[in-house]
Amino acid sequence: MEPKHSHPWKLNESEAIRLQKEWASKVIKEDQLNDVQYVAGVDVAYDPHSEKLCAAVVVLDTESLQIVETAIADDQGHFPYIPGLFSFREIPPITQALKKLNTTPDLIVCDGQGIAHPRRFGLASHLGVLFDVPTIGCGKTKLIGEAKEPGKTRGDYAPLVDDGEVIGNVLRTQDRVKPIYISIGHRISLSTACDWIIKLSPRYRLPETTRQVDQVVRRALAGLR
Repeated sequence: MEPKHSHPWKLNESEAIRLQKEWASKVIKEDQLNDVQYVAGVDVAYDPHSEKLCAAVVVLDTESLQIVETAIADDQGHFPYIPGLFSFREIPPITQALKKLNTTPDLIVCDGQGIAHPRRFGLASHLGVLFDVPTIGCGKTKLIGEAKEPGKTRGDYAPLVDDGEVIGNVLRTQDRVKPIYISIGHRISLSTACDWIIKLSPRYRLPETTRQVDQVVRRALAGLR
């Protein structure tokens, strides 16, 4: 799997912010999905004692939610740890892992934000635009915005709003379980993104894409130590 677009990665903070503002206009917020047979989860884990990091991709069959393929890439941190600019640190190793795949995912769920971001261009949007693939931002915590508490039943949600704009939904994936934060990444609507996260979360708070890739990347990072 290869990127469809590119940009320089050796950027300072102000240059990275400028790129986010420019590329945010490329995000497509409507459904442009084909038949979704394979869905992937991506994640990056960091070694707390060094600049080592590890990225992983796990591809699942959308009907069985069984793992079809995994890919791992080791790397060093090449961009500083700056809130709001994580994609510049994490996408290079994620790209390396995606390039190793034999199975091309039709949809990617990112452990992070999409347009629920100060410049409407979080990791899920950045990755989606680069690869021109539908992506969903699925965060465990909120980055920005305000929302009421959603209902306590699986599937209940409340709009996440920033500066008068709905930038995501706070979604309850299981009854009486802490909600998660869903936002458009690229080539998908917010309602469809939430439908997919519910489908991918049959038993647990987090979707299987996130749960499975988290386990893979943690084991891989432990093997580097």
